[in-house]
Amino acid sequence: MSDFVEAVDRGVTEVSRIFDTILVLDFGSQYSHLITRRLREFNVYAEMLPCTQKISDLTWKPKGIILSGSPYSVYAPDAPHADPAIFDLGVPILGICYGLQELGWRLGGTVSGSDKREYGYAKLEVVDHHFLFDGMDDFQVWMSHGDKLSAIPENFKVIATTSNAPFAAITHVSKPIFGIQFHPEVTHTKQGKVLLHNFAINVCHSSQNWTMQNFIETEIARIRKLVPTGDVIGAVSGGVDSTVAAKLLSEAIGERFHAIYVDNGVMRLNETQQVYETLTKGLGINLTIVDASEVFLGKLKGVTDPEKKRKIIGNTFIEIFEEESAKLDKQSGGQIEYLLQGTLYPDVIESISFKGPSQTIKTHHNVGGLLENMKLKLIEPLRELFKDEVRALGTLMGIPDELVWRHPFPGPGIAIRILGEVTPSQVEIARKADYIFIEEIRKHGLYNKISQAFACLLPVKSVGVMGDQRTYEQVIALRAIETQDFMTADWYPFEVEFLKVVSRRIVNEVAGVARVVYDVTSKPPATVEWE
Repeated sequence: MSDFVEAVDRGVTEVSRIFDTILVLDFGSQYSHLITRRLREFNVYAEMLPCTQKISDLTWKPKGIILSGSPYSVYAPDAPHADPAIFDLGVPILGICYGLQELGWRLGGTVSGSDKREYGYAKLEVVDHHFLFDGMDDFQVWMSHGDKLSAIPENFKVIATTSNAPFAAITHVSKPIFGIQFHPEVTHTKQGKVLLHNFAINVCHSSQNWTMQNFIETEIARIRKLVPTGDVIGAVSGGVDSTVAAKLLSEAIGERFHAIYVDNGVMRLNETQQVYETLTKGLGINLTIVDASEVFLGKLKGVTDPEKKRKIIGNTFIEIFEEESAKLDKQSGGQIEYLLQGTLYPDVIESISFKGPSQTIKTHHNVGGLLENMKLKLIEPLRELFKDEVRALGTLMGIPDELVWRHPFPGPGIAIRILGEVTPSQVEIARKADYIFIEEIRKHGLYNKISQAFACLLPVKSVGVMGDQRTYEQVIALRAIETQDFMTADWYPFEVEFLKVVSRRIVNEVAGVARVVYDVTSKPPATVEWE
C-alpha cells in the first residue's frame, strides 16, 4: 500500500493534507490561476484560495505561500489584504506584483503611485544572485503595475531591478520572504517557471509527488472510504470530463456506480451509439441510455431565443435524470446516496475568486441543480484538477486518445448551433455539416492543433445554382479556434484548399445548404459558440 493510500486510511482525505501544498492567495489578478498551473507543471501541488482566507481555518499547513497580483492599490480604503497570521506560520512567502506591495505595506515599507506606469516587457537586472535566482542571469520579464514599492521595509535588501522599478525583487535578510514586481507565471517572462521552481523546490522544499498516478491511488481510496456501501449515480455526456469521472467511480465501487446518458435529440451524428460502445464495452462502466429526444425536441418547438433553449434543455435534463435516478433508486432498494459531478478546478477557482464569479454571458448546463431536489450528497473526484490534468488522468486510466483529446461539446448540444428554431430537419442538416467538417479536419491531421471546431446552421437563406437550376437554401458557418484556456481565442488559419474541400462536400452532400462561410472573429469580441 502506498503512503498516499495509507494517508487516506488514516482519515486524511483532503488533497492538500496528503500532498505538500503551496498556498496561492488570490487578490483578484487575471493571472492568479496561472501561478497554480505553473507549480503543478513540475509536480508540486498548489491550491488557490481567496486572499481573505483565515489561516486559522485551514486544516493543513502549506509548505509556502504565494501572494498574487491585483487590480487594487494596497493603500486604497477598499484594498484587499492577507491575514497577518501568514507571517506566523514560519513558511516561505513570495509576493508577486501587488503581492510585493502587500508585503512592503504590511512590514513597514512604502507604496506609492508610479510617475511612469510599467506595462509590458522590461529587462530585469539581477544584482544579487540569491538562490531565488539560481541558474538565472539578467532576463526579460513582464510588468503590469501602476503602483510601486518606493521604500523597502527594514531588514530587506534588493536583489533585482529594472529601469523603472529599483525594487523589482527584494528579500528579507534572514527570513525566506521575497517580493517581485514582475509576473513569473506568464509566458512573457522568459525564465518565470525557473523562478517559481526555485521557490517551490529550493526554498519551500516541496516534494514533487503531484502526479496523476498518485492521484488515482488516493482518489480511489478516498471514494471507497467515502462510499463503503450504497450506490452513486452520475450523468455522462461522452465528453472527457464526465467519462474520466465515471471511470474513476467505476474503478472504485464497480457496479454500485450507475452512469446515465440522456439522448436529448441534439447530439452529434452517431453520438449515442459511440458513447455506448466506448463506456460499456470499452471501459466497463455500468451505463443506462435514455432516449428522450422527442421530449426535448417537443419542448424546443417554436423557441428561437438562445437563453430559452439553454434553460429548456437544462431543466428538461434535470426532469429526465430525476425520473431515471428514481427508477434506479427503487431497483437498488433506496441505496443511492451520492451524485457524481464532473466539476473541475477552474470551476472551483471561479466560485472562490476574490472578485467573485464573472458576469454571466451565457447560462451553462449543469447537473448541480439536481442537488436541492434530490437530497443527494455530492461527490466531485475531479475538483482539484485542471483540464490538462484530466486528460493525463484519462490516458493513464486507459481511455482512448480520441476521447481524451476530443473537442469540447456544449451541454445544449447542436441546439445552440442552430440559430433559430430547432426542428428535426434542422438538426439533421447541422449534424451532417458538422460531421463532414470534423471528418476533414481529422483527415488533414489538424484535429489536435485546433482547440474546438464546429458547424453552425444560420437562420438565413441564400440564392444558389445547382444543375442549372436556381436554389434558395440555407447557410452553414464554420468555426474553428485556437486557445490555451478558452478565456481568449483566435480563429484557426486554414489553408484555402482545405476550405474549398469542406465547402464543396457540405454543399454537395447536405441537402438544404446552398452556401458555406468561415467565421474569422476572435474571442473577444465574439464568444466561441454563436449562441
